[in-house]
Amino acid sequence: MMKPLGMAIGLAIALSTAPVVAAPKTDVTIASPWEVASFDPAVAGFAIQKLQIMENLVDADASGVLRPGLATDWSASEDGLTWAFTLREGVTFHDGSPFDVDAAVSALTRAWGQPGVLKKAPITGISDMDGKVVFTLETPFTALPAFLAHASTIIPAPTAFDAEGKPVALIRTGPFKVTEFVPPQSISMARNDGYWGALPKIETASYLAAGRAETRALLAESGDADIVFTLDPSGYSHLQHVDAIETKAVPIPRVVALKVNAGHAFFNDARARQALSLSIPRDGIAKAITRFPEAAADQLFPPALGGWHSKDLAPLETDLAKAAALLAELGWTKGDDGILTRDGDRFSILLRTFPDRPELPLIATALQDTWRELGIELEVSVASYSEIPAGHQDGSLHVALYARNYGLTPDPVGSVMQDFGTGGGDWGAMGWDNAAVAKAIDVIASTADQSIRGENIAKVASILHRELPVIPVVWYQHTVSIDKKLGGVVIDPLQRSYGLSEMYWTE
Repeated sequence: MMKPLGMAIGLAIALSTAPVVAAPKTDVTIASPWEVASFDPAVAGFAIQKLQIMENLVDADASGVLRPGLATDWSASEDGLTWAFTLREGVTFHDGSPFDVDAAVSALTRAWGQPGVLKKAPITGISDMDGKVVFTLETPFTALPAFLAHASTIIPAPTAFDAEGKPVALIRTGPFKVTEFVPPQSISMARNDGYWGALPKIETASYLAAGRAETRALLAESGDADIVFTLDPSGYSHLQHVDAIETKAVPIPRVVALKVNAGHAFFNDARARQALSLSIPRDGIAKAITRFPEAAADQLFPPALGGWHSKDLAPLETDLAKAAALLAELGWTKGDDGILTRDGDRFSILLRTFPDRPELPLIATALQDTWRELGIELEVSVASYSEIPAGHQDGSLHVALYARNYGLTPDPVGSVMQDFGTGGGDWGAMGWDNAAVAKAIDVIASTADQSIRGENIAKVASILHRELPVIPVVWYQHTVSIDKKLGGVVIDPLQRSYGLSEMYWTE
């Protein structure tokens, strides 16, 4: 039966004016500077771990306390030379294949052979013993569980590798699985409904690598990204006035530092490195560039690093007159153009840095101006961050400016061992070895006695403070913008996880 015309018009008007109820939002988009250029945990694990695609045998909470991951418990033998990890049952990889001891041993053996923390541990073997993953050690090593929380020790599925053993897929066990990967810029993910633990509240998530700080700020302001990490000072200041956005600055165990090639003839005397340190305008950089005045670094390890930060060390200072006197002691004199010379060599060096952290090129420019006043000619190269480890490996690096996180393992001795143990590391000492430091690090990593650990941590901090193979500039504040409608957000100071699985939309 046909409705009267008036009734039809009234119904149409009612429908057109009725409020439209939007479907609840189920997706979260994260933006940060860091490209994901590889399937390999040894290369890109630090970026992938944050997205909860992958998991480790051992997990850690935001305060660094270890907790079960793919292993439910672990224990060491009485002599400390054997560690056994009991695996979680009923876990499957994203492709449905089972997580088992064979997959774990294979992945960890590969990680042991790759650059990463396991390379520094005194491991002699990784094997299956009665269904448990067993590590045998040359010497006791109490830090092993913390090392197994590092991004390079994740457990990929066997099907994530091709026939030659090359990583070709991001197949893991985490609460999110990859639906599309467009390296190095983006990853799309969906909730893993077969996950062994509590299911995430959101259904899908996306990750965008945006190298320019201005782009990240625009993504936040437009709502195209719900959480944005590593904002530059101007972007952070602007977003503080955007009603829909909450901003946070979280102190983290990361320091902006100068890596110095101590094997170079210009820097092989500690007095030269001390002179560089004395000529860094830390207070000015903290106030004018990072805009966190309290972050001027008076020692290497920041307050966020707990027991590694020492109140007993004399603060690093800025004093160009003292710096000039030290360089004069080493035979440097100013030429007609104001540049220092010695034995016919000009004090002309190259500093490498990268734009992913927007403050780094600005700090490099500030150093260029100040060091010119001292008589050091500094050329600045702003390129890919990979140029720094490449320069370490081929010996061509003079000085590098970067930001180093000493909380990559829940026990900082992992990162410290990588950087300052025998032989140094890509993001640590270069051309510098100290037997007392190496021995103290070994003691820290091999004992659970907090008194002994404390004594040796103080020794390491003191020698690094004096020798300065790595020179601190400013401590890091982790700047973040968050959509105010997004709940459950916890900013991890160790930067191991974005916490996607805990997030939810409040409306």
